[in-house]
Amino acid sequence: MAAISPRQVALPVQPWIAGRFLAFARYVRRNPLLGVGLAIFIGLVLFSTVGGWFVDTTKAPYPLAAPVSKPPSLDYLFGTDAQGRDMLAVMIVGTRLSLKIGLLAGAIGLAIGIVLGLVSAFYGGWIDNLIRWVVDVMFTIPSFLVMVVIASLLQAYISIESMAFILAAFAWPGPTRGIRAQVLSLRERQFIQMARLSGMRGPEIIIRELLPNISPFLLAGFVGALIAAVYGALGLELLGLGSQREPTLGMTFFWMQKYSALLRNMWWWWGIPIAIIILLILSLYFISFALDEWANPRSRRSE
Repeated sequence: MAAISPRQVALPVQPWIAGRFLAFARYVRRNPLLGVGLAIFIGLVLFSTVGGWFVDTTKAPYPLAAPVSKPPSLDYLFGTDAQGRDMLAVMIVGTRLSLKIGLLAGAIGLAIGIVLGLVSAFYGGWIDNLIRWVVDVMFTIPSFLVMVVIASLLQAYISIESMAFILAAFAWPGPTRGIRAQVLSLRERQFIQMARLSGMRGPEIIIRELLPNISPFLLAGFVGALIAAVYGALGLELLGLGSQREPTLGMTFFWMQKYSALLRNMWWWWGIPIAIIILLILSLYFISFALDEWANPRSRRSE
């Protein structure tokens, strides 16, 4: 029996990847909303990464690294706060940390939702009933209040990673329900029946047949989970329940409130973070709306 080369094994995968990429590229070209959202998001990512090459982000984001309460100038482009922090460095590091929290929490929540949603819809029976019951119970829980309690109890140990895990613990019910609905609509399709008749096992059908067909929906679900995680992190940090050692965007607002930046007319302390958060949220919503249309063929505009 002749051995199968890796090139022969990879052939069926390569056309699918290339086809998906070309389809996505065509969709971006004809959907300006997605292009604008991606441009803003990529710009913020570059600002939070490449910006560290030009600004000292090892000391400047932390207290006593600069003169206090200075308005924007050539020396400090974004000014400084009442703690003596360079706001440009704070924004570079804070944007990166806030994105890290959102991406980590969204990825974990979506991963749990993928596993539970696929297993629930594909296998059905008592597994489906159990997972649906757990999801329904989770939706009745006031998740933000519970996160406030958990973060309060763990406040002394809160870090960027632990904040992401707290958010992820309540981020999976929505993706689970959505993925389950998608798989239920595909489970009885002809190509799934043919896969079963050809001798493919359940896990193989899930990975090779179901996952590729719901990939646009998964991408849209990830952006939705990212938006929810950003909102959740901002809410907890505004209450002072984030990592007070790290200059995230939410903790910047907490310190701004604590030192009465509005009353002291320190507009740069609150205006610049608000502008960055608005850009981040708008970019994610633009991407989410466009991907939702891409994932739902019935709502797509004609080519």
